[in-house]
Amino acid sequence: MDTHYRVVVAKPGLDGHDRGAKVIARALRDAGFEVIYTGLHQTPEQVAETTLQEDADAVGLSLLSGAHMTLFPRVIEELRARDLDDVLVFGGGIIPDADIPKLKELGVAGIFTPGTPMATIIDWLRQALDERAAAAGD
Repeated sequence: MDTHYRVVVAKPGLDGHDRGAKVIARALRDAGFEVIYTGLHQTPEQVAETTLQEDADAVGLSLLSGAHMTLFPRVIEELRARDLDDVLVFGGGIIPDADIPKLKELGVAGIFTPGTPMATIIDWLRQALDERAAAAGD
């Protein structure tokens, strides 16, 4: 990977299960991404502020609590409030198929559910960020 992308991996809300987020963070790191893991119980404001402070290219949200239709849009709202519209937001966790199109309409670029191969996520993220950088002229 020629470009070193920075990715914030976050656990918004009260969900205390972080194994998946840690697995994703490690896989992205091993694939050459610079990863900032926020830890558990982050508010949408904290996730957006970390993204701003770390000058991240993407935010990966992990959620198993069922609050994805509330928390994912709130993170996007907080990113926009900080003029971070260009940050790619993707997510994973226990997300019903019926909610995936709704989340994408709200601005979540990609959703990955349990069992998605790490290579699929890594390849998708690299391609999405490369396309975004090319479109921006970086």
